[in-house]
Amino acid sequence: MASRQFLRTLLVTCIVGCSASASAAGLSAAERKVVSAADAETPHAIALTQELVDINSGTLNIEGVTHVAELMRQQFESLGFAVRWIPMTDIGRAGVLVAEHRGKGHGARILLIGHMDTVFEKDSPFQKYIRKSDTLAEGPGVNDMKGGLAVMVAALRAMKTAGTLARARIIVVLSGDEEWPGRPLSVARRDMRAAAERSDVALEFEALAQEDGQDMGTVARRGFTSWRLTTSAASGHSSGIFSDRAGYGAIYEMTRILDGFRREAREPNATFNVGLIAGGATAQAEEGAEQASATGKTNIVPATAVATGDLRTLSTEQTVRVEGKMRSIVGQHLPGTNAEIKMEDEYPAMAPTSGNRALLAMLNGVNRDLGLPEMRELDPARRGAGDISFVADQLDGLVGFGTAGEGSHAPGETVDLRSFNRQIKRTGLLIGRLGATQPHKH
Repeated sequence: MASRQFLRTLLVTCIVGCSASASAAGLSAAERKVVSAADAETPHAIALTQELVDINSGTLNIEGVTHVAELMRQQFESLGFAVRWIPMTDIGRAGVLVAEHRGKGHGARILLIGHMDTVFEKDSPFQKYIRKSDTLAEGPGVNDMKGGLAVMVAALRAMKTAGTLARARIIVVLSGDEEWPGRPLSVARRDMRAAAERSDVALEFEALAQEDGQDMGTVARRGFTSWRLTTSAASGHSSGIFSDRAGYGAIYEMTRILDGFRREAREPNATFNVGLIAGGATAQAEEGAEQASATGKTNIVPATAVATGDLRTLSTEQTVRVEGKMRSIVGQHLPGTNAEIKMEDEYPAMAPTSGNRALLAMLNGVNRDLGLPEMRELDPARRGAGDISFVADQLDGLVGFGTAGEGSHAPGETVDLRSFNRQIKRTGLLIGRLGATQPHKH
């Protein structure tokens, strides 16, 4: 049996060829039916988005996420998908929805990825969908990513109407904790990785990225690692600071390290943010907490300091390399001080592979046939981590099949209602073309 990498190479070759062929031929009769059906589905998709947004599904609202899952179950079952709900309450999260369409075709097997939770918990003042104008609506998670869930459903419905869904082999995995993953990650993303083992390509329905008003293609997402840095020193009277006896104190050691990160560990596509810091005679920041406390006086050499932050990188290799630089900087202690850094991988990186770029080329073939502008490749620094990264080591993929909008993760989050129609069409046509692409096996 050929290795997965060999199969991926063959798939990419076929994708490029099929893309060129489809573009030259224009839309087929069945694809024109998909486009027509997408027009009819667009208002239903907007209505479904409102229904989803009006259900609070903050990550920790297990009942709310489960409610969204039940609504999505109904959508997929009406399309002939076999649906499973996998509870995750043992790790403090609602669960994972898996829906499978065992199509009659022999083309690429497609994994559709999304999430049902938002960052807005039940105590958030931002709770309801509001139509602001003919082209704009706001609401919690309206763009990240309940609009994307509605696009996914509408595209599949358009395909069913046009008769192209029957052959498609699709697995949908919707997580209930993308915004705050449960631990351990090996459990939280177990079912997504299992689905990837039975798939050839992945499409993620997070928001559509834009730049200067133009739709962009996302072929890479940076992963992120959280880190916690603690420094310590002997305390004493401030008159002795810098002496051999008193040393430099914990805050100078912390400052040295953080400035060392800025000066010595930077490289393209890697960033490290300091999100919280405290230091003094005493200082503490609870694990996972978003607040810290400290005590101290101007005439006391500080005994301790703590800082937390994140590291974002474009590949596993870059993560290992930059972490090594950071650890080296931490180890060069000022006199009379000590320091320790702990790192925890949160989201892996989705590197910009040739396969991902071939998928974007295929999507741009769809764009040409729809009369839409070509989507340029988005700088990966312009968007955060996402669930697709958990399967990026298994198969190639593309991100951004959801809606366009602004202000994600903040009150006033909006969705551009005009983006629904073109995203439904793009998705329906791309899935259909992928389903007609037969990976060669030897």
